[in-house]
Amino acid sequence: MYENYFFTYVCWKYSTVADFNIQEFLDKKVLQFNQPDFIPNDPIVIPHLFTKKQDIEIMGFFASILAWGQRKTIINKCKELIERFNGSPHEFIVGHADEDLKQLLGFKHRTFNEVDLLYFVAFLRFHYTHFDSLEDAFLLGTEEGQPFTMESALNHFKDYFFSLPDYPIRTRKHVSAPRQKSSCKRLNMYLRWMVRQDQQGVDFGIWKRIQPADLICPCDVHVERVARRFGLLTADKLNWKTAVELTDNLKAFDPSDPVKYDFALFGLGVEGEI
Repeated sequence: MYENYFFTYVCWKYSTVADFNIQEFLDKKVLQFNQPDFIPNDPIVIPHLFTKKQDIEIMGFFASILAWGQRKTIINKCKELIERFNGSPHEFIVGHADEDLKQLLGFKHRTFNEVDLLYFVAFLRFHYTHFDSLEDAFLLGTEEGQPFTMESALNHFKDYFFSLPDYPIRTRKHVSAPRQKSSCKRLNMYLRWMVRQDQQGVDFGIWKRIQPADLICPCDVHVERVARRFGLLTADKLNWKTAVELTDNLKAFDPSDPVKYDFALFGLGVEGEI
């Protein structure tokens, strides 16, 4: 069905299918979807509720980790979490007393529950006692003088995240890593939010040590489906290699900012244009 709609559109827009330019089409769709009106109905609205850098980082992280299911539900659960943090996530995380943790009990979103939340809070408190930004958590695995690679960064991030003693085994499933053959969709989406910056103001661009060219395109079902229609994906299974393949193909369009096309692929998939 989608394929028929696509070729109907192409035949109407272009004199022949051969005249169709994928990059030109996707560039237009980036401009269409990468707009402030994208924000209210997407989980990225959650970090946009804040101006303090650490609050943006923290709630962006939670919004990305909880980003499965209906977007409206994700947004509502994140707002509930903000209320449990007394409206100030960073202040709560670094300054809470043990008694304050009781107000986190009972939180649940799908398979993410209070056990997972308490560990996330413990890790974030540990991290922010040593670093000013959560960006450092993704850079600790890069040796001085060595080039940054996202695969290495995400593998090390998981090791670092679960470096506290007696972490709950069940919580490991909520933080993915390339070595597990995961596409790491949620973490790649989070990194896009924090690293990319342009005039549209959807992504934040508050992290400067990781470059947009280093990012890997988040691959969800919408992005995957549309990317396959355009021949940007050939691998059968959705995994880390798939995400890298897609990103490499998008770099042919814009090597310095390939993941901007996430707006186009995701938007086309959600809107049902492809």
